[in-house]
Amino acid sequence: MKRHTSLQPLSRDHHNGLMFCFRLNKGLEKKIDETRLKNYVDWFYENHIQEHFSVEEKLIFPVLGSEHELIKTALEQHQHILALFNNKKDLTATIKDLAIQLEAHIRFEERVLFNEIQLHASEEQLNTIHIAELETSCRVGWEDEFWM
Repeated sequence: MKRHTSLQPLSRDHHNGLMFCFRLNKGLEKKIDETRLKNYVDWFYENHIQEHFSVEEKLIFPVLGSEHELIKTALEQHQHILALFNNKKDLTATIKDLAIQLEAHIRFEERVLFNEIQLHASEEQLNTIHIAELETSCRVGWEDEFWM
């Protein structure tokens, strides 16, 4: 299904999330010190994921309602992913799991959830999403390119 223009910025945000996962996997593959990886995880959490999840939960998910099974799944995934971002124990295993879980979550939203939302959203709801989403973006500024 072609992505509605109001959801396209959020889909571009998802691309940033997939790149984050790719970079973590490259860092793990290259056996980069886990402290460097955790610093990147913390930066991404503060500069991207918190706002991204907030926009989805406040503007996108209400289209289907909190009792919809796909929304319940997405919210459970958000909670699990946030717990991984904040876990300070067994960093290497946590970072690996974070990359796996976040990528799976993004693919679920892009392939399943957003399609369902597009089918049920009114034009007014889509316009509200579009206006709010224009204010969010993945901030640049991370300079430690450990994945190179």
